[in-house]
Amino acid sequence: MKKSLKQMNFLKIAPLAIGLALLTVVSCTKEEETAIDTAADQDEVITVAELQASDETELISEEVSTIAEDVYAADEISLTAKSDYASDYLPDCVTITTVVTDTTREKTIDFGDGCELPNGNVLSGIIFLSYAKDMEAASKSIALTLENFTFNGVAVEGSADVLRVRANENGNPQGTVNASFSATWPNGDTASFNGTRTREWIEGFGSGFWGDNVFLITGKRTYIGRLGNVYVKEVIEPLRRELACRFIVSGVLEISRNDNTASLDFGDGSCDAKGILTYPDGTEQEIFLRRFLK
Repeated sequence: MKKSLKQMNFLKIAPLAIGLALLTVVSCTKEEETAIDTAADQDEVITVAELQASDETELISEEVSTIAEDVYAADEISLTAKSDYASDYLPDCVTITTVVTDTTREKTIDFGDGCELPNGNVLSGIIFLSYAKDMEAASKSIALTLENFTFNGVAVEGSADVLRVRANENGNPQGTVNASFSATWPNGDTASFNGTRTREWIEGFGSGFWGDNVFLITGKRTYIGRLGNVYVKEVIEPLRRELACRFIVSGVLEISRNDNTASLDFGDGSCDAKGILTYPDGTEQEIFLRRFLK
């Protein structure tokens, strides 16, 4: 039997129509899956990758603050004790220049094109410090700025004001750092943070040996991650930084985004790059911090 023209056209068109219908279903399914994935990402407090980048900015800030306090302490001890004093924290590849005006002392800490610190971190560029000339003052403000500064290949810009106290209620030196920094990784990732941290120098002050220096850190900061997400990071249990170790060795940091809160426990004092991340639902995950150590 011969097929009519309408029948022949239908047989040609039918497979195409079915194919288009299937494609539409698959496309809609993919869009729905993408929407679900995006929603899940938006609801998540912080990803492991974001946390690693966040922790690197913490280390950068800590290193800059440590260097500033070390250089200032050397100045303070030398001028108030009326005797020569030198710290061994900064190696010979660092050049420190001092300019004294009628009211201030200006310090230029130059790491050149690359200088490795005793803890293995490699820095380049310049840290500038400026503070009042009177070294007998019980407290004073230190202005800190960066120029062409990198930390393990991460470009860092920004500034900080440090309220330096010669002796807090525990009798220890203390610096309260109000900082605003931004960082750009070699792959183009960016992050920034601002806020205040207080660093109490609980061990090793004035010994001249960098390896026995220990700090306790408290405070709160706002962190903007590489995806533009905003997090509030607050120290719940003081973070312990021992200069003999490259990492925070103990303490708890609380990380909040929207109405969700997670916490990061840095451990029991062991010198390692691990931490326990507790999600809002109570589940825990051991994570490896600081990507550049992999």
